[in-house]
Amino acid sequence: MEKELCVSERNGQKINQINIRWHYRFLCVAVLFLIFSCDNNREEEFKETKIAFIADAHFQDIYAHFADADYKGIENPQTGGFVNIRTMNAQLQSTRIFNENYFAFIEALDDIVTKGIKLVALPGDFSDDGQPIHVKGLRKILDKYSKDYGILFFATTGNHDPVKPFTQEAGKIDFLGVGGKEQIITSTIKNITDTVADRLTPIITSEIKKWGYQDILNEMAAFGFYPQKEYLYWETPFTEYAYEEYSFDTAIKASALGKRTYAIDEFNKHPDASYLVEPTEDLWLLALDANVYLPKKKLSEVSENANDFEGASIGYNNVLLQKRHLIDWVKKVSDKAKEMNKVLIAFSHYPMVEFNDDASEEMIYFFGGNNMQLHRVPKEEVAELFADAGIEIHFGGHMHINDTGVRTSKKGNTLYNIQTPSLAAYAPGYKILTIHSTTDFEVETVVIEKAKNFNSLFSLYEQEHDHLKETQASEIWNKDILASDNYRDFTQWHLKELVRLRFLPDDWSQEFLTDFINKTGEELLIAQSEDFDSILKSANLSTDEFKTWTGFDMIYDFYRLRSADELAFTDIGNVRLKQYEVICKQLKESKNSAYRLWANIFEKSINGKPSDHFKIDLKQGTIESITP
Repeated sequence: MEKELCVSERNGQKINQINIRWHYRFLCVAVLFLIFSCDNNREEEFKETKIAFIADAHFQDIYAHFADADYKGIENPQTGGFVNIRTMNAQLQSTRIFNENYFAFIEALDDIVTKGIKLVALPGDFSDDGQPIHVKGLRKILDKYSKDYGILFFATTGNHDPVKPFTQEAGKIDFLGVGGKEQIITSTIKNITDTVADRLTPIITSEIKKWGYQDILNEMAAFGFYPQKEYLYWETPFTEYAYEEYSFDTAIKASALGKRTYAIDEFNKHPDASYLVEPTEDLWLLALDANVYLPKKKLSEVSENANDFEGASIGYNNVLLQKRHLIDWVKKVSDKAKEMNKVLIAFSHYPMVEFNDDASEEMIYFFGGNNMQLHRVPKEEVAELFADAGIEIHFGGHMHINDTGVRTSKKGNTLYNIQTPSLAAYAPGYKILTIHSTTDFEVETVVIEKAKNFNSLFSLYEQEHDHLKETQASEIWNKDILASDNYRDFTQWHLKELVRLRFLPDDWSQEFLTDFINKTGEELLIAQSEDFDSILKSANLSTDEFKTWTGFDMIYDFYRLRSADELAFTDIGNVRLKQYEVICKQLKESKNSAYRLWANIFEKSINGKPSDHFKIDLKQGTIESITP
């Protein structure tokens, strides 16, 4: 009996142990179920949020009057008002429009209001060159839209704002003056080093100098650069408080620009305007200041002389040299965002991923490393480091192009770099990010087809064109641009003239151009294949269609594709694109190595990642076009 009792006790203990193990397993399963249920519920409960991104607005307040100069500008005979604008000649030899983008900017803001979007990010180059007159004008407009429509704006710095870390004297020689002549407007007479007969009297005003960080951030303080009471959270790479300890007063104390600096050498420190903000619950916007101003020479003392430093146009390649603290901060922010289940969206002025549809290597061989802005292409290390630091979605600008780049690091982390087009170039537009959940995102590109009053300055350009003809200028822009029906058409004309007047002379081999530019499509086809009839028949194309365009048209369309990517397809047309595919296929077999390179570059420009309207699924690691 005693033995039986002992066995019974042992059996009872085993039964209890089994029950405990089962209860433990059940509890673990229940906890895991709750965790995953919470995650799923969290995704479902995330309030759909839209953010508009307007990059490279290059805002110039064409209606502003200088407070310290008795100069209103020139009278517009079409409206009777006065304007301060740059010449058409200056616009058509610049990668950005200076004047008409004012109207496109207002059009974009009005469109954002119509769509009910309350968050707008400005990824740099929001001003022409950081001039007081233009930054103040921009601030007034943003204040109005904030007050009237409840929009929150978040800006980050570009290489045009500020041009250098410290304020510098500056001016422009190519404002449009009376009689269609050039008008100098400068902050100091010392900027005028030569004399020209029949020149208009220069206008001297301090409001045309180029502001540095301190003044620009003070003027734009309400747009993310400093904490605001309505923000749920705000920090910089240099703040030390925890999320749980946050208060507006604490953030204000930590936000002083003097506390937000990094060393560039043993003597000098430069400001870093980066910040993280939570504008609405569970959304974190990470604004990265990727401006780096390298010293022109070794400095032996503290310097606030802007002339001692290079400009900041390179971007993230120089961040790796001077701003490694940003990578550490991004990693910290990203880890915290994951821990707290926040949606983290990064934006900055510069691209983090190659933006030439992976054709940069061929382009270096074809154009040379110093042409086609190839020095601005970020190294692969940039994408690798920021992907591993936790950036998944990043909006950039700087290049005035519409593009999407994707990179997956060796550790398996994927970065989606979304290039936002400029309102001051073809194709003019902005991006809308719709956050459906913590893993599902939709990106839509809105093209500014029309802009009210965009042609209101054209009568002044007529005067300029007449003056250039009278003085027998060596190069005169094509007056047909003044017949543009809408703003998009105007930007196409701007690009076409830019190609003719600047890009072809500066970036292209004259030997290649001489051989290529005037040949028709038919001649290019015949030169590469004796059996072109069967090729055309299989593609359902006719020889006559290839007679209607030349090598110049193909080059121009390459620039349209490079600038607008998928947005250019409708402007070029499906038939022409099909012809280019046939030509590229033939040129890739050419004995001419330059033709082979050109064909590879052009072909890649047609076949990039989705860039118009698309969705990103972070859970599946996919990017897919959304068709109309």
